Amino acid sequence: MLYRAGEAFTHLHVLNSGFFKMISVSADGREQVVGLKFRGDWLGFDAIAGASHACDAVAMDTAEVWSLRYDELLQACARRPELLGLMHEAMSHEIVRDRDTLMSICTLPADARVVAFLQHWAQALSVRGLRADQFSLRLTRAEIGNYLGLTLETVSRVLSRLARASLIAFNEKSRRDICIPDLQALESFVQGRVSLNLH
Repeated sequence: MLYRAGEAFTHLHVLNSGFFKMISVSADGREQVVGLKFRGDWLGFDAIAGASHACDAVAMDTAEVWSLRYDELLQACARRPELLGLMHEAMSHEIVRDRDTLMSICTLPADARVVAFLQHWAQALSVRGLRADQFSLRLTRAEIGNYLGLTLETVSRVLSRLARASLIAFNEKSRRDICIPDLQALESFVQGRVSLNLH
């Protein structure tokens, strides 16, 4: 746990390795996965306005995080405007990613949502120079469903259907280890489901 909801905001954090999930807890105790963080992502932007964190930041694996005092970071930005530019760029990327995730959840049918999630994970690894055709999902199927607004059963059913169609394959030892032989085939699947949904 890097920080918990309600804790006072003092630092921004940059994820140098590993994976984090952001979890929001409702007043009645329901947990919702509201974000995923990969290497190079910043954590804590949402706490700037209210001076306290609005969600929990939980590592999904061994991770390395660089923590920067926010007041000292602002002073450094005043001296080095290019640093402020980098921070604004990171904020913009986060806004775009949140918008794209919301768009997927609101407009895609269930199976296409799961495929879009796999695409996002693969692309996030690829742009960081990591292997994108074979990787380990750090979330359980229940957490994936929670993140996508789907049930555990729906996520499991869609993944099994994708495996039968040879769009993905599972490692024999772990159902979290996924192989994607053709990323373009996944993209075609999503486009096909969207077209079908529109008609």
